[in-house]
Amino acid sequence: MGDLVYLKINDPVVDNLAGYCSNAGFGDLTITCYGVREMPERWLQIKGDPSIRAQLFQQQRVESLFDTEIDHVHEIVYALLVNKGVFHTKIHYSSSQLTCWFARDPFVYEKYIREEVLANGFVDRFPDTDHAGRKLSLNEHELSLIFAEFKRLRLSDETVYLRNAAVNLINGMINMSFSCDGTHYIDQKTFLSKLENFETG
Repeated sequence: MGDLVYLKINDPVVDNLAGYCSNAGFGDLTITCYGVREMPERWLQIKGDPSIRAQLFQQQRVESLFDTEIDHVHEIVYALLVNKGVFHTKIHYSSSQLTCWFARDPFVYEKYIREEVLANGFVDRFPDTDHAGRKLSLNEHELSLIFAEFKRLRLSDETVYLRNAAVNLINGMINMSFSCDGTHYIDQKTFLSKLENFETG
């Protein structure tokens, strides 16, 4: 394990979608990173480009291919994570891309685009396999809850919405980026505990 790294942030959090993008300040927020294999149980929120935030209410979500097939997309990603050895995946809702990291070759990611993901037999092209014996931080039920929340955050508001989201089965971290250009890294325990509290209005 590497040396401990302490990152101290003295900045109010300004981006929030229903608990994700807020004007609430957290004062001094200390985030401790425990090397490459462990992530802190923290909710890390990072401000994006101020010019994008300034124009936020002058734009609206444009329906993407993944939006029109969002339940099917989530079924595909679920199958890849549970049965095909994918341990980390990122769903790009706005551009209809899927990026996957497989346990069989974790140093290389693979990207799949638009109709390719939705084509018949896409999941079957990958052999059934495990996650190289690694202990998983998320179970199948938790994955279903996470994908349901991704769907809500993507579709429930036309101005402030989820652009892309990632899930890592090994460390349980969830990464989300929104139209306000805010990025959020949140551990699964915190994410799942707040499902009933997130608002989109």
